[in-house]
Amino acid sequence: MMVAQPAAGWLAERLGVDLSDPGLLERALTHRSHGPDHNERLEYLGEAVVSFTVSVILFQRFPDAREGELSRYRASLVSGEALAAIAASLGLGDQLRLGEGEMKSGGQRRATILADALEALVGAIYLDR
Repeated sequence: MMVAQPAAGWLAERLGVDLSDPGLLERALTHRSHGPDHNERLEYLGEAVVSFTVSVILFQRFPDAREGELSRYRASLVSGEALAAIAASLGLGDQLRLGEGEMKSGGQRRATILADALEALVGAIYLDR
């Protein structure tokens, strides 16, 4: 099954990214409640990519900051709450493939699902690039 064109168009419009492997986008947008080919492995990778990238930026931006200070900055920037807010601002929830129960309970707006999906999307982009 291919990703619906609206999801690919959404990604290009919101992030300026066209994935060469549409299966990665489909998987990144698929919650485990939807089926077995879900986004948890991409989420794992994306979490590491986000943490590393933010770490590099903080390291460069704050050359005099100590390790503990940098760790606190990073923790606030890559928190589930912060990632969920970014995902919501991108309209990511509307692109998610959720199981029926998650859809009925408003899973597309749940902070943990949004944060996890954003990390999965980052993982997909990383792999594709």
